Amino acid sequence: MTAVAEAKDMKPTQMAQEPAILQEWTGAYDGVPPWDKIKIADFPAAFQAAMDESKAEFEAILAKPEAISFANTITAAELSGEKIGRLFSIWGVYSSNLSSPEIRKIQAEWEPKLSAFFSEQALDARFFQRVKYLYDQRATLGLDAKQTRLLERTYNSLVRNGALLDSAKKAQVISIETELSKKFSAFSEKVLADEETFIPITQEADLAGLPESYVASLQAAAKARGQNGWAVVNTRSAVQPFLENSTRRDLREKVWHAFTMRGDNRNANDTNATIAEILTLRQQRAEILGFPTHAHYRMADTMAKDPDKAMELMMKVWPAATARVKEEVADMQAIANADNIIIAPWDYRFYAEKVRKAKYDLDQEAIKPYFQLDNMVAAMFDAAGKLYGMTFTENTGTVPVFEPKVRTFEVQRDGKVIGLFYLDNFARAGKRSGAWMTTYRSQHALGGKNNIVLASNNNNFVPGADGVPTLISIDDASTLFHEFGHAIHYLNYDITWPGLGGTPRDFVEYPSQVNENWLLTPYILNTYAKHYKTGAPIPAALVEKIRASDTFNQGFSTVEYLSSAILDMKLHNRSAPVADPAAFERDTLAEIGMPKEMVMRHRLPQFNHLFADDGYSAGYYSYLWSETMDADTWAAFTEKGDVWDKTTAERFRSMLLATGNETDRIEAYRAFRGRDPDVKYIMKKRGFPTGE
Repeated sequence: MTAVAEAKDMKPTQMAQEPAILQEWTGAYDGVPPWDKIKIADFPAAFQAAMDESKAEFEAILAKPEAISFANTITAAELSGEKIGRLFSIWGVYSSNLSSPEIRKIQAEWEPKLSAFFSEQALDARFFQRVKYLYDQRATLGLDAKQTRLLERTYNSLVRNGALLDSAKKAQVISIETELSKKFSAFSEKVLADEETFIPITQEADLAGLPESYVASLQAAAKARGQNGWAVVNTRSAVQPFLENSTRRDLREKVWHAFTMRGDNRNANDTNATIAEILTLRQQRAEILGFPTHAHYRMADTMAKDPDKAMELMMKVWPAATARVKEEVADMQAIANADNIIIAPWDYRFYAEKVRKAKYDLDQEAIKPYFQLDNMVAAMFDAAGKLYGMTFTENTGTVPVFEPKVRTFEVQRDGKVIGLFYLDNFARAGKRSGAWMTTYRSQHALGGKNNIVLASNNNNFVPGADGVPTLISIDDASTLFHEFGHAIHYLNYDITWPGLGGTPRDFVEYPSQVNENWLLTPYILNTYAKHYKTGAPIPAALVEKIRASDTFNQGFSTVEYLSSAILDMKLHNRSAPVADPAAFERDTLAEIGMPKEMVMRHRLPQFNHLFADDGYSAGYYSYLWSETMDADTWAAFTEKGDVWDKTTAERFRSMLLATGNETDRIEAYRAFRGRDPDVKYIMKKRGFPTGE
């Protein structure tokens, strides 16, 4: 009897003993996570129970007495794993949004066990034999196009990850995967430990140049940590405003140094040795699996396919970006000369703001009062309504949340509920840095279902002080729209097969980057950019200044990102693993001509995208790849003369957002645009020469 059958035969009293963390979700929206009932102590037993049930489901598929069929193999596999899927949705929030020493201890113990479990299942020869039988017969099975694509992708994924290896090599792969999961956990824990540090400020004179609202947030941060005075927490959202505004150069250097040296202080939290171990393990795995490098292994199922193709795109943009940085530095140095200062990395943001004001009479702090967080949230909802017919109705308090400040919204289109949207906006201890989107449950229609999507956006904005609304920068507002673009993508899914839900890494960022474009449109600014004190709309003259400075500092932002992406690819597109990450970073940046006045957006010792898991390894280029499609897509809207054109929006939604991975993403883009994306549009967007 399978674990599923045993569960059905349980008496109600037995079933009630199962912890909330494992129980089927109940309540509105096809059930929601029971955040109010979860106990951290239940995770270890829950992991084991979920693995046991998943194993029983897997064995039941293999034990089918009837002839192998698509239904009893592929469909059955697609319908399995609901319990462990729910558990991982909850665990992801605890490990990313609510981390604690207790959580990190469980993570270190159980993630290697989970990794080994799933690796063993993926490499099970019995399941692969069933899939291979179907794959070899696929032309005679009467499958439709989507079923055929799912079967082919399932087969190719199994082969790519080692299904054809002998038992000894499979054991090696499982061992490597398990060891990697340990190293990923260690890396994450070390970086988070450094991000939980802060730079104390005890003298009011040390606050010189800092805006009032930001000073209030520093005071709140100190209070939350049991300190007097003020505290600059070692995260991007807290550090960047300090570097932009503080007139105390010595403190700018101190804050910059603490932030850029996360994971690189030659102490217990130093990650360099961990990175070297990860790189060695990745290359060993790639070679066992038949790939020359980790980059080739990771990119086999992407739009770019080949590391050289990704590098080619990056190097088309790099020279123009570094040339623009030289121009930006010259503009800044002209101002810094009066202060007898040679521009250093901790000066870049500070003097860039001075140039912005001098060139465009534009002060970022003059903009912030018009960018109230709650208004920008309303703006992104309105934009989704105008484009895709979606409505967002706040229902905070009606469903459980994992943190009191999380807001929730019911999502409808055409009068039908399609999702529940969670919004976790604020930084706090135990929450990893950055911004991200996740789904607790994705849509699919298999088995008669048509799941209501549970999507979550997670940001790290610094909240306003008591009684003061949270004001954000244009960059922060872009981040808000960006992450919401991910949510729009998944909320619009209309697919049948769960296995055709995930898109290639270099497509994932495309819908989110497209969504950023509507932030600075006249309608959004005129309707939602209102002064938080007076309610007055943003002045037209200020809007014109924002538009005039649209490509300002694009050299800095492009080089900051692209240097990280280039190093990622060079780090992983090599057969000899890097043994000294610090030396590699230094030497490679010199080789490609990194401006000395800058630092990478993500230095290797703190590059969570690469070393907290495999996710973006040999894949950080994907932001540029996606932005190339994004700029080309925005041209499709602007060419209509109306960026709110509903016909274009519906084509974009139905052909690219709603379809998941049901068709090849390159072909889907060509169907939408009539051609491949043109790189000239991203060059224009960033204000670089196009050669036209």
